[in-house]
Amino acid sequence: MTQPSPSHPDPSFVMPEPADDRLFHDAEAAVAELTRLYGRASRFLAEHFATVVESGDASRRYRAFYPEIALSTHSHVRVDSRLAYGHVPGPGRYSTTVTRPDLFSDYLTQQIALLIRNHGQPVRVGDSATPIPLHFALPEGSYIDGAQAERLAKPLRDIFDVPDLAATDDRIVNGNFTPQAGEAMPLAPFTAQRVDYSLHRLQHYTATSPTHFQNFVIFTNYQFYVDEFRAMAHALMAGGGAGYTAFVEPGNRIVQAGEKPATGAAEPSRLPQMPAYHLTRPGAGGITLVNIGVGPSNAKTITDHVAVLRPHAWLMLGHCAGLRNTQTLGDYVLAHAYVREDHVLDADLPIWVPIPALAEVQVALEQAVAETTGLEGYDLKRIMRTGTVATIDNRNWELRDQTEPVERLSQSRAIALDMESATIAANGFRFRVPYGTLLCVSDKPLHGELKLPGMATDFYRTQVSQHLQIGIRAMQKLAEMPPERLHSRKLRSFFETAFQ
Repeated sequence: MTQPSPSHPDPSFVMPEPADDRLFHDAEAAVAELTRLYGRASRFLAEHFATVVESGDASRRYRAFYPEIALSTHSHVRVDSRLAYGHVPGPGRYSTTVTRPDLFSDYLTQQIALLIRNHGQPVRVGDSATPIPLHFALPEGSYIDGAQAERLAKPLRDIFDVPDLAATDDRIVNGNFTPQAGEAMPLAPFTAQRVDYSLHRLQHYTATSPTHFQNFVIFTNYQFYVDEFRAMAHALMAGGGAGYTAFVEPGNRIVQAGEKPATGAAEPSRLPQMPAYHLTRPGAGGITLVNIGVGPSNAKTITDHVAVLRPHAWLMLGHCAGLRNTQTLGDYVLAHAYVREDHVLDADLPIWVPIPALAEVQVALEQAVAETTGLEGYDLKRIMRTGTVATIDNRNWELRDQTEPVERLSQSRAIALDMESATIAANGFRFRVPYGTLLCVSDKPLHGELKLPGMATDFYRTQVSQHLQIGIRAMQKLAEMPPERLHSRKLRSFFETAFQ
């Protein structure tokens, strides 16, 4: 939807005074200006909304705009091709709208600095032509009281801009964005409104603020891992943190390093759909654990939204069905390929697209298994196999006629089956977020070893702790790598945005 330019405002709207565009050769100064412009616009909308609700005066319309950062270049300058991001593909005008520069300050500073260095050109910062929806301008934790809005003489959308789903999509990151005549090419994989949409969804699904999410994210499909993670994090905090600064649980309950959880601390009345737990470090260098539950739909939903935070890596750490007779309960499976029968990404990432294993992540996981178990070389093969993981969307696949599914699984050389791993890996590939999978065999349905409570108790008690330790150690190894090494060129297509 075409919006009026802030330099030629629509007289039917009350708007802040247009800001003059400014050129910046310094990334920190550019981010400071983005922060100022966004703060001014969001305060304008929040203050006028409060006035409208209090007075009931719906006679005027209000609008403010996201800030924008842009780069223009006329050069085909060749940049350091070892870096997967930080440069535009050719001459032209590139831009992106920006939201929550307070949350993305470090990310924006890094990306803008690379852009200025690689192209020798200043960036331009000013107001964009994209209105900020009222829902996204209110302070975090706010909500619009439906009863108050209903008392107004006009619908809320006649007074303020509201989210526009027609302009909130994944065309850029999916690689099928085509600019209109005179429109700039995208500078970042997500627009401001798409980011805002996901920030609000993250709060809803995880019951924690997006500000607490760390750059290294573990997804799991069992509560056992959450219980172990909480116990480990509480012990770390009580012991001083060991480099971690705080532990955040659903409801934004925070335990600082050197503290113990408050006795009788109020917990959320009900857990959210996908609760998140954050073991934080400075610069978001810690670990976030999300219990995504069971199924590819949840796996896609949460990764769709975590992706806007531009994490450095995410892993799937959960249980699977072992498909080989040589496997035993408790063995590990390191995925190096995926059979994608989850179907939730078919419209966004065609099934024929291969999802490659990423060497940095694979090595970190294998080393973490070796260090945690004390095994190496040929002995390591006793408890861990590397191979293909099949992900399906039918939890009760075992109840079908076995001939057809078993034949296909055998032809694919799959060694394990679950309902989330391929989805998470495929969305990592799609969103250019490094990904990996380490699963633990909890049942062998093809060989009569079903997942039954009595059989599982000892297995869960002995294996979950070690499996989680392996995942955390792998993440620590990845955190020690420079981001430019971790963000692989394998994930970049022919024409990419400059921002990672």
